[in-house]
Amino acid sequence: LHHPSKALQPLILCVSTGKKNKLRVYYLSWLRNRILHNDPEVEKKQGWITVGDLEGCIHYKVVKYERIKFLVIALKNAVEIYAWAPKPYHKFMAFKSFADLQHKPLLVDLTVEEGQRLKVIFGSHTGFHVIDVDSGNSYDIYIPCHIQGNITPHAIVILPKTDGMEMLVCYEDEGVYVNTYGRITKDVVLQWGEMPTSVAYIHSNQIMGWGEKAIEIRSVETGHLDGVFMHKRAQRLKFLCERNDKVFFASVRSGGSSQVFFMTLNRNSMMNW
Repeated sequence: LHHPSKALQPLILCVSTGKKNKLRVYYLSWLRNRILHNDPEVEKKQGWITVGDLEGCIHYKVVKYERIKFLVIALKNAVEIYAWAPKPYHKFMAFKSFADLQHKPLLVDLTVEEGQRLKVIFGSHTGFHVIDVDSGNSYDIYIPCHIQGNITPHAIVILPKTDGMEMLVCYEDEGVYVNTYGRITKDVVLQWGEMPTSVAYIHSNQIMGWGEKAIEIRSVETGHLDGVFMHKRAQRLKFLCERNDKVFFASVRSGGSSQVFFMTLNRNSMMNW
């Protein structure tokens, strides 16, 4: 999240630890100075700002459309949308709020249909749903009726070159292709080799799934397996971010220290780590 000010640049977002789960914007220059200690002016300033008065953040996504940056946030029974206000404010300001949802949002994204209509896409224990931002109407786009009980949504991938109207939604060990009106767009079901603990889209137009036994890399367009990397031992891994040609992820350990790993994407769209 970049703006031209040379003072404190808000480039990193993260959810604060603690019981209230507030959302904060951290300034890159402040974090850098915490390591280097070479800028006394930055040292005096507060290194972060809180996004609104929100508590209980479950998931969030920053979506950039043209020159506007949106922050869509899943709370316990609501979805909030904030928009970045440039100079002189330099902060996210409330834009839309959708409360008392029928399904608890666990995963959230935002799409712009045909450059005109804003729609929130969110995943719940039941399936995947849409909120039309203008009208506030909510409806289901995919409910996996073949699965008994709750599901775990993993990822919502807005597919490129579809005017923001088609997506791959991943849950449990599967993924299906649907549009924003709930129509199945491809007669294909993406099938992971095992239940992933984390799923993420990467900009080589592939999707990665981190399982306890292996990391799978698949085509986001077809679901075909492009590569697989076996672990030396079973471990739970979680996607962190993609930066340039590297994908960063961490081990998930309850009550213990975690390790951070990265994989390097080469010209053939395969990875080494």
